[in-house]
Amino acid sequence: MARAMRSSALTVASFGSSQVLRLASNLILARLLFPEAFGIMAIVSVIIQGLMQFSDVGVSPAIMQSKRGDDPDFLNTAWTIQMIRGVGLWLAACALAWPVAQIYDAPLLMQLLPVAGLSLLITGFNPTRLDSAKRHLRFGRVTAIDFAVQIAGILAAVGLALWLQSVWALVISGLISALVGLVLYWVFLPGPGNRVRWEKPAAQELVNFGKWIFLSTICGFLFNQADKIILGKYLSFSVFGVYNIGFFLASFPMLLGNMLTWRLLIPIYRELPPGESPENFAKLRRMRFAVTLALLALVAIFALLGVWLAGVMYDDRYEMAGAVVVMMAVMQIPQIVVMTYDQASLAAGDSRRFFILTLVKAVVMIAALILGLEWGGLMGALISYGVAMLFAYPVVVWLARRMRAWDPLHDASMALVGLGVGALAVWVNLDAVGNLARASGW
Repeated sequence: MARAMRSSALTVASFGSSQVLRLASNLILARLLFPEAFGIMAIVSVIIQGLMQFSDVGVSPAIMQSKRGDDPDFLNTAWTIQMIRGVGLWLAACALAWPVAQIYDAPLLMQLLPVAGLSLLITGFNPTRLDSAKRHLRFGRVTAIDFAVQIAGILAAVGLALWLQSVWALVISGLISALVGLVLYWVFLPGPGNRVRWEKPAAQELVNFGKWIFLSTICGFLFNQADKIILGKYLSFSVFGVYNIGFFLASFPMLLGNMLTWRLLIPIYRELPPGESPENFAKLRRMRFAVTLALLALVAIFALLGVWLAGVMYDDRYEMAGAVVVMMAVMQIPQIVVMTYDQASLAAGDSRRFFILTLVKAVVMIAALILGLEWGGLMGALISYGVAMLFAYPVVVWLARRMRAWDPLHDASMALVGLGVGALAVWVNLDAVGNLARASGW
């Protein structure tokens, strides 16, 4: 728990610094580029993330939870799989360029996607030392390297935006970030280097664990990116760019929560199984309450001040982003309340139940977004984001009970707090929310 607390502090500090830099760069780039550039880049990002997740065979969580997670043969086999995957992903990005450009009626995507896909090739060569550091909750150097990588990417993006005045600045800066990260991970992270290796037992363990992770990440991608996939087709690139600015501001609490749960909960659940003793369950309950309350406090800040923040930070072209911040922050509350459960199954090596949960979440999210758009335009889509998690909650409970991790006291009390935060935020920003509803055809 001491290591977990130190890692939590490093993660929060890293996240806070990262988001300050991210916000600063976003403000600068919003003035150097047009909303359409952010809309097109959002499509590029969705495709690149989709390729990563559609091919994720669970190498990182496998290293984090496996008994052989420190075995050189196991690590080298994992690195070999990861390297082959990187080459395949870049080829897939090239193959998808034409059909994606046709779907979104944006010929520029034919040029952007193959170049952006090179980042997938580069990250395929990242050393497994990165996963080993996560396995043992040693985030000091990882945090410093990630910070340096982000600074390099921001400087590159701003410099290229001044020079090129186009979306190419965002694409090329992504490649620079990937290259800087590759070099720094290899040079500064401690541990043995990787080499090409194929040990059959290690490969079998990775494949057996990763087959459900592969399916889970496909569903996870659809759940997390369904809004961009669907809205990118329904909305103009200009309005879609404004939506992404609002989503960018509102997503801070969710991004922090995902980072904390991904980095910390598999090791914690592995070392403190909640069903093993009442003491373990009590420790996890304290951790869960602390994490959820902290995230809800962040949500309250963005939900209450979203309209004001957008007005101060962006010019009139992004006026509607303020109401998007408010509604998106509020609709993320159901997901925040239950986000500490799903990693319990991965820590126990049960990737199948994790897949079932992510499948249900993806199905209800896609259905809710489509119905929301048809019923109420952009406002309907925003509301459907929160409604989807309410429908997925019974499956969350099913998984948590199987792992003996479900805490109904936590869920009920945090849901009441979240309901109060959401109601207050909508009331405070009622005029802006009403304007968004009218613009959506209500």
